[in-house]
Amino acid sequence: MIKRIASCLLALILIFTLAGCANAPQPQTPDSQPTQGQAEPTQASVTEHSDAPQTDAPQTVAPKESSAPTGENEPEESGSDTLVVYFSRTGEQYKVGVIDNGNTAIVAEMIGDRTGADLWEVMPANDHYPMTYSELLDVAKRELNENARPAYAGEVLDLSQYNTIFIGAPVWWGDWPMIMYTFFEQNADAFAGKLLIPFSTHEGSGLSGFDRKLSSACPNSTVGTGLAVRGSDCQNKQESVRETVNKWLAGSGY
Repeated sequence: MIKRIASCLLALILIFTLAGCANAPQPQTPDSQPTQGQAEPTQASVTEHSDAPQTDAPQTVAPKESSAPTGENEPEESGSDTLVVYFSRTGEQYKVGVIDNGNTAIVAEMIGDRTGADLWEVMPANDHYPMTYSELLDVAKRELNENARPAYAGEVLDLSQYNTIFIGAPVWWGDWPMIMYTFFEQNADAFAGKLLIPFSTHEGSGLSGFDRKLSSACPNSTVGTGLAVRGSDCQNKQESVRETVNKWLAGSGY
């Protein structure tokens, strides 16, 4: 009898021991999923993003209509006897903020659309012009004071095939950008006997004597009636600008 009771007690002890082991928490392996209420781990970022340039040089304009120059400006000729030469900038501009297509480039393209002219952009060989408007003002003023002649990239089209050449740029401190004087002086002989027609983009300066200054730089050329367009209109009122450009061109026989 005593042996039977002892056996029953031993069996009960064994049952309770096994039940306790079954309820004990199990260790979690690296592949285990977190249980309910446990925070899901987040993956730490291993990359960095920065809008800052990776060099010590000032941030330069990255024009849509004029990609950053590489020292080459490949000419494209169509056989037209009319050419549009222009200098234009993107980036931060007065009144309109950061733009992807330069004001002067927009007018140049409109002239090209109307006349079927070839287009050639004057691009700096060393594009040091900064992105911000205030910095650009400082650089432009310094070049004006120094009467600088910044180099431009690439080979100019064969000017001998053109009878009429439209030439445009933004007004910088009441004058052509100094890089345009580099262009005028290096091609003055090729401009001889041709009709040169200036156009400007501005925010209140008008044509700023572009016609008179162009005539002085290229004395053996004929300078036609110029056109001045507000840069902010080029961005915000393009249809109105196009009408103005077409009316101006019609007066020149286009």
